[in-house]
Amino acid sequence: MKKLFVVALMSLIVSSAAFADNLTVDGTTRSYVKYVPSNLGENRPLLISCHGMSQNPDYQKGMLKIETVADTAKFVTVFPQGIDNAWDISGDRDINFVKAIIDKMVTDYKIDRNRVYLSGFSMGGMFTYHAMTKIADLIAAFAPISGYPMGGMSFTSARPVPIIHTHGTADDVVSFNRVQSFIDGWVKRNNCPTTARKTTNYRGASHITRYEYGPGDNGVYVVLMEMANKGHWISNDNGVLTGDEIWRFCKEYSLVNRKPTVSLSTPLTGTKLYTMGTTVAEHSIRIVANAKSDSSEIAKVAFYGDSKLLATLTEPPYEYTWTKIFGKGAHSIKVVATDKEGETATAVALLNALIKVKEMDLSADFEGGAVPAGWMTYDGEEKRVGTLANLYSGCRVLAMTGEPRDFDLGLYIRNKSGNKEEGIAYYATDETSVRLALTPAKYSLNFTVCNWNMTGFGAITARVKSTANGVLVKETITPTCNIGNSASNSFSGATKVELPFEVTVDTPVFIAFFTDAAPWADAIIADIKLVREDPTSVESIVDGTTKIEKEECFNLSGRSTGAQGLVLKRTTYADGKVKVEKVLR
Repeated sequence: MKKLFVVALMSLIVSSAAFADNLTVDGTTRSYVKYVPSNLGENRPLLISCHGMSQNPDYQKGMLKIETVADTAKFVTVFPQGIDNAWDISGDRDINFVKAIIDKMVTDYKIDRNRVYLSGFSMGGMFTYHAMTKIADLIAAFAPISGYPMGGMSFTSARPVPIIHTHGTADDVVSFNRVQSFIDGWVKRNNCPTTARKTTNYRGASHITRYEYGPGDNGVYVVLMEMANKGHWISNDNGVLTGDEIWRFCKEYSLVNRKPTVSLSTPLTGTKLYTMGTTVAEHSIRIVANAKSDSSEIAKVAFYGDSKLLATLTEPPYEYTWTKIFGKGAHSIKVVATDKEGETATAVALLNALIKVKEMDLSADFEGGAVPAGWMTYDGEEKRVGTLANLYSGCRVLAMTGEPRDFDLGLYIRNKSGNKEEGIAYYATDETSVRLALTPAKYSLNFTVCNWNMTGFGAITARVKSTANGVLVKETITPTCNIGNSASNSFSGATKVELPFEVTVDTPVFIAFFTDAAPWADAIIADIKLVREDPTSVESIVDGTTKIEKEECFNLSGRSTGAQGLVLKRTTYADGKVKVEKVLR
């Protein structure tokens, strides 16, 4: 009996080895295991499935159990071997390996390049997320299992990406409690609805809850398969196989669409239009649409604002600037692309107009490990546009824990290259989810600043700039406090800055902070507030429309005065109307 078992085991090993193959990539011999159904035919799909750290292709193949569905649906599956049983999740080494596998499968089996899907378990799942930002133009859909980038990521891709993520809630290796932040980031990038369609007891499995976000741009969906009480393994029980679910999702996607596709790169859906003042101001919203058709040509792209046709363009670039006074509340932008066959595609962005009367706290949404909404950072190599979470290196908000300390949360920026204006944080630019307009008044940009790891100290420049009228205020400050490269250090003496400036007409603005122009120059900026000097008093403003009867001045306590300085001026008109305002005499 033992002899028969050994013979059977050897048979399995030989059978598996027969499917192994090698490939030279960037001068290195790489290997993979493949499963090819009989009578495959041509132009069939390809699924690439990456193993976990310290695992191998044979183990991944045994866990995924894809053979039955592959035999029925007729697709090739490749299980690559990572170098040292691991994956490059920050560079291009294994990205190039995947590209080479695709080319090899096209040569050997004439697979359909437009239906290539990528999946991976644990570190293979981390690599799957990495590939979304690198080769979304080559992969039609992605299926990470029990893995995500532990150091966070930027949610950028060449196209909207369909994703199905499978994860156990009891995973003690790659914690489940961080999964949602990655789902949320890709839901936002794909412009999917933020409320999921929830299915409990999925396919009769009481431990599975399925969350489906979509459709988003190009009709893509983001799906989370939540496996209750499952640990760090590929779940195959209660009649639901992970491999089957991956195929069921991925097969709906191809890089070639018979219909046109359209997406909005700006503005982001959920963008907030802030006005500082007592009434809304005029905003100019730049709308940038990306439209294409794989089977025809784009005939036109129509732009709609609040359901009203704004413009129709017949040639790229498909850009339009929508300028209006946006009433407080919800607004919408819609673009409709039509190809020459009459097929259409639609993308929508929702906006919300808000008013801040006296003060706006630009650090209100600061959270450790995040780049908050409204902010964008750049360190000379990487641009990060909020909202991003779970960041463990690079530009991000740091949570200070030392005692004593001058602040709890600060935005860390750095300049890796040393080039001018390459260590930067922006607030309220076209690339972020916030726009900001100021009404006529006196303002002050207030913030606290120190250095992070510069014992010799490095200057930082703050700037408020009008998108139409140039720089409103700019000042360079050299901090006198250095935290010392650890959030647990105590620190005091951080520099508090107030930069006054004046706005005389409704003005869209953005705010910027720059590090010194030196390699690894840095800064921590905290308690960032924009303060508006309220021109009103306890009496309400009534615009006079007739002849002035008299003018009176009072000090801020309400007593009549002839003194110079900041006073209340009350203007009485012949028709009895009164206007009260703060003025500088």
